[in-house]
Amino acid sequence: MRGDPMAGTAPRGFAWVLIEYRGGWPVNGFDGLDLEAETKALVFSAAQAVRARVLLVRRHGRRSREGPGRWAVLRHEDSGACRQHWGTWSRDEDLAGIAAALSVPGELGHPPVILVCTHGQHDPCCAVRGRPVGRALSERWPELVWECAHVGGDRFAANVVVAPDGVYYGRLDAESSVATIEEHLAGRVHAEHLRGYTDLTPPQQAAVSAALRRFGPAGRTDYTVAETSRHGDHWRIRLTGRPPHPRRVDVELQAHRTPPSRLTCHGPAMSSTTVYELTSIRMV
Repeated sequence: MRGDPMAGTAPRGFAWVLIEYRGGWPVNGFDGLDLEAETKALVFSAAQAVRARVLLVRRHGRRSREGPGRWAVLRHEDSGACRQHWGTWSRDEDLAGIAAALSVPGELGHPPVILVCTHGQHDPCCAVRGRPVGRALSERWPELVWECAHVGGDRFAANVVVAPDGVYYGRLDAESSVATIEEHLAGRVHAEHLRGYTDLTPPQQAAVSAALRRFGPAGRTDYTVAETSRHGDHWRIRLTGRPPHPRRVDVELQAHRTPPSRLTCHGPAMSSTTVYELTSIRMV
């Protein structure tokens, strides 16, 4: 396993569409399903319009194909509110309800959804490292946990996403995943396995991670980005913290490209990424 920096690697996004699919997952997930064409196009266009990510999901372990599947639309709003809308489907046409749900706010008060990437058809690392994590988390929180298709960042497997919070964690195993999610559900996000928050840009994610590492764990919304400035490859980001965390924190980062390498366990292509190196952090 490579030691690539994880901070700032969570894909941007504010909404997720989950579709329970108990059969085999195609390498490209929802796009590869053999569904009724009109309904599939409707779901895809509605999700694309709000930049929602469509993920196939299933419960861990042996799965009966009897009974309706579930679907959900999850949103993280600018205010920090998390909204959910759940439905069921037995026929392809039932998935049209997703498009309607994407056009309304959804309900407050649902518990978070814990997604564990186990998409072995996309990359074997996700299955090998993700399934033990899926098992451990499902034993602890059976109603909250779903295995899911590709979420990005295969080299950081096992990957876990807490939605609609929009918090990405990586390089988890069975033991560390339970400890990490216990802390998250208690309102404490730690930097150790954090990839980032999906409502922030990569440098902003890296700045929050630096603050958590320096000043200790904090709640999902305890730090907000007040200012962001860039001069070439140098970033300066000011964070505002809620008590008891520092009131204002200035974080300076230097961005640079990594040498080309394989970014997935399975993919043959060589590519490079941008990483954000901490150069300064101080309370203002």
